[in-house]
Amino acid sequence: MFGVTNSDGVTVPGALEFLKWREGGEFLRWIGGIWREVRPRAVAPALRVAVAVCLTMSVMLLVEVVSMAAVSLAIKLLRRSPERRYRWEPIAARDDPEAASLAFPLVLVQIPMYNEREVYKLSIGAACALSWPSDRIIIQVLDDSTDPTVKDMVEVECRLWANKGININYEVRENRRGYKAGALKEGMEHSYVQQCEFVAIFDSDFQPEPDFLMRTVPFMVHNSKIALVQARWQFVNFSDCLMTRIQKMTLDYHFKVEQEAGSSTFAFFGFNGTAGVWRISAINEVGGWKDRTTVEDMDLAVRASLKGWKLLYVGDLKVKSELPSTLKAYRHQQHRWTCGAAHLFRKIIVEISMAKEVSFWKKCYLIYSFFFVRKIVAHTVTFFLYCIVIPTSVLVPEVIIPTWGVVYIPTTITLLNAIRNPRSIHLMPFWILFENVMSMHRMKATMIGLFEAGSVNEWVVTEKLGDTLLEKTKIPILEKPSSGLRERIHLPEIGFAVFLFLCASYNLAYGKNSFYVYIYLQAVAFLVVGLGYVGCFISNT
Repeated sequence: MFGVTNSDGVTVPGALEFLKWREGGEFLRWIGGIWREVRPRAVAPALRVAVAVCLTMSVMLLVEVVSMAAVSLAIKLLRRSPERRYRWEPIAARDDPEAASLAFPLVLVQIPMYNEREVYKLSIGAACALSWPSDRIIIQVLDDSTDPTVKDMVEVECRLWANKGININYEVRENRRGYKAGALKEGMEHSYVQQCEFVAIFDSDFQPEPDFLMRTVPFMVHNSKIALVQARWQFVNFSDCLMTRIQKMTLDYHFKVEQEAGSSTFAFFGFNGTAGVWRISAINEVGGWKDRTTVEDMDLAVRASLKGWKLLYVGDLKVKSELPSTLKAYRHQQHRWTCGAAHLFRKIIVEISMAKEVSFWKKCYLIYSFFFVRKIVAHTVTFFLYCIVIPTSVLVPEVIIPTWGVVYIPTTITLLNAIRNPRSIHLMPFWILFENVMSMHRMKATMIGLFEAGSVNEWVVTEKLGDTLLEKTKIPILEKPSSGLRERIHLPEIGFAVFLFLCASYNLAYGKNSFYVYIYLQAVAFLVVGLGYVGCFISNT
């Protein structure tokens, strides 16, 4: 393989020898030899550590899921409804007709919005239709819109309702400082708010039923330690495409199990930011709205709980809302929720540890169960175990992942989710694959929040389509990609799809197990998302 060096310093015969050596397969055998030497000494030990860590986190997550399912099931079997756990009775009007409405507390209804061109009429109209004495309700529309056209439309809508005798106030900020938290905080500073006892909050796409206040406020009137009553979300567009159906499955589990279990055990859960009623004195006592993270709703709920306030979830009270139906909107939403929760954990863990008005066990629940397992471990283990460790293990035969870790635990978690979504059980395979793809983004967002990296405070309002969805949207299972290459192609997903295809093919050719079946399916899921074939296609015409 050595020869004469020419004037350019290249050994010509040597280069020819090398090419022949490589083309004859010697090069690949050489690479294979290096891999066989390095694999047991360096790769296998590191992978064993990763397997052990992932299995430990899987067990932690399994225990959490099983315990929440047990609580949720017990509540259902024992019929421990909120009305049985807390005092509830209708607010009685006084005998004097002229003073009858004074029996009802004054309620503020806040509707924060930002450039929601399509849905603002729905929320404002639903708020104005609430069955509550007209002189005991104040509607406040907080418009942070940067689009002058939207501002004009919302202002005109508010003026129309005001002309009908509705007590509605249209408030505009000069800047977007603090985003939603800043808008809510500034909204509470108006003089007319000082008269109110409670505040109901609805995002611009939420449409409460007329009896919403009649069903929620009595809990707070008759139970002085309840700071929040949270309703469940109901989705008007869940059947638009496969992605919205999967979102419904995930959020139904969140409400039916996570929120129900938290409310019933420690009277705590993370406020969902909308479709809830707060006691204004509780908000003021804990320092009001803070914009230190992108989950100002969860932040307020935690601080209220640390002061001894109780939070109540009412599962049979539903408020109509809209799911993000495009992949771009959904990814922005998930980044904000996931990153914000991890960021809040970083900022509030010391405050939880030092709190004096809650028990030791509640502190453990908040730190370990609510934050660490659900907000950190769940996203981390889903991505690393199912998208990295299992596929990589097929290349390293020295490492064997036990069956209980790759089959029994995920199957149990999936079945516990399916039990609460019996009508969607046929979609569980798609749910698993899509959630694993999204775990890559959630894991990244979790790390950004924990370490306060670049986009930690990124706030992108989730785009909602309103009634125009019916006119502009085709409803296939897979989305027709947009024409823009940047909008359509997602390189990280495509890169992972290539990695998974290689691992699955190696396992099919040389492996002693059948992991390739799952890995191929997961590779297809990454590829489909990477090419933009997910969600609804919104026509530009």
